[in-house]
Amino acid sequence: MTHVIDPKHAEVPLTLDEAPPKTLGILDQGAFWANLGVSLLGFSFALFLINPLLDDNPLSMTAAVTATVVGSLIGTAMVGLAAIPGAQTGQPAMVLLRGLFGAKLSYVPTVLNIIQMLGWGAFELWVISMGAQAIFGDAVPYAVWVLLAGAITTGLTIYPLGAIRLIRRVVTIGVIISTVWFAVVFLRSAPTPAGGSWDAFAPAVDFVIALSVSWVPVAADYARHSRSSRAAFTGVVGGYTVAQVACLAIGVYAVAIAGHDAVLNDPTTVFGPFVAAPLGALFFGILVLRETDQSFANVYSTAMSLQNLMPRVDRRIFSIAIGVLTIGVALLVDVNSYSAFLSIIGAVFVPMLGVLVVDYFLLGRASTWDTSEDAPSRWPMVAPWALGFVTWWLLAAPSTISWWAAIWDGARTALGFTRQPWMSAAVGAFLVAGLVTLAIGLVRRSRR
Repeated sequence: MTHVIDPKHAEVPLTLDEAPPKTLGILDQGAFWANLGVSLLGFSFALFLINPLLDDNPLSMTAAVTATVVGSLIGTAMVGLAAIPGAQTGQPAMVLLRGLFGAKLSYVPTVLNIIQMLGWGAFELWVISMGAQAIFGDAVPYAVWVLLAGAITTGLTIYPLGAIRLIRRVVTIGVIISTVWFAVVFLRSAPTPAGGSWDAFAPAVDFVIALSVSWVPVAADYARHSRSSRAAFTGVVGGYTVAQVACLAIGVYAVAIAGHDAVLNDPTTVFGPFVAAPLGALFFGILVLRETDQSFANVYSTAMSLQNLMPRVDRRIFSIAIGVLTIGVALLVDVNSYSAFLSIIGAVFVPMLGVLVVDYFLLGRASTWDTSEDAPSRWPMVAPWALGFVTWWLLAAPSTISWWAAIWDGARTALGFTRQPWMSAAVGAFLVAGLVTLAIGLVRRSRR
């Protein structure tokens, strides 16, 4: 007699040898991605939305909102495209790259993803702890909040599909109520930003795109459990776009109350207006607790990435080990400074997406996508990926890491290239990588 698993209680398989359950509908995906679209430090990012060049010519409120919508739609469309192959193949994100690069070559981006996910997971524990201290002060030490947030995060990764269903049924309601509450309070108490122009519209759009595409290397980890490709794509684009637009819009007012210079010097200063609002501690506490879904996504996707390297190791072992390691990093490393280094690694995945989209969708390889452990190496795909990475940094604003910025300043000088403010690093890298991939594919097809 065949044992039938109730979809309401189905969980992620323990190894890659087992088929993933297809239990997540469009509401599950939409709620999950909507929660990821609301970030505590996302409120402080509104400072760079209004004034992405940090000069004396900020955007008007209309321009800023328009940039938020346009940038979110472009960025989430990229994430949605990364999700579709996961829904169709049932494979997590890094395993999908076996079909793009071959099994052995896929280990390179896998290791990079493990490094960045570990860093971002620790960064989220830091954010949660700082948010909790904004509510309760220093009565409870930072380390205690890190340990508590890390324990919750690790627990969620043991039952990931259960966590996503919990987010849809319970957490999302609390987040919606809290967001609406703060929107009403800030609209009444904060002055609407006046003046401004559209001059920095393109850099603002690029900034919003960058916020969204940071999720590209993990999208398939959740889309593999979608009931359909449509549910995966629509859930990402719809849920994340609405949430990110709301988050940044509220952030504009919160930054205005906290003070631009104060937020620029210390992003956690933006927490002050939330806690000071009527019933602010209650509703901000909900948002702080909800932030664990960000750390959950980072830790769980790290475990999924490790399974590409060791597919038969129980994912729960990886989850617990990564959870403990993430706590250690959050306690011992200045993760706020570490985030600048993580942006370098993050630029790897947008051009990689350009290669994947063209190869999978346009060149017709979806039907023969090889995700086996012995998938042959595909070295030609490395070239467009590398060119896309170079394009990103030629077009990107200077990095805060001086030696890295100096490398690309020298490269621009050698090429006689001057970066213009309207240029988009994310869109440029995606297009260059995709077009080069298309050219390689057409040449190989003509030779055959």
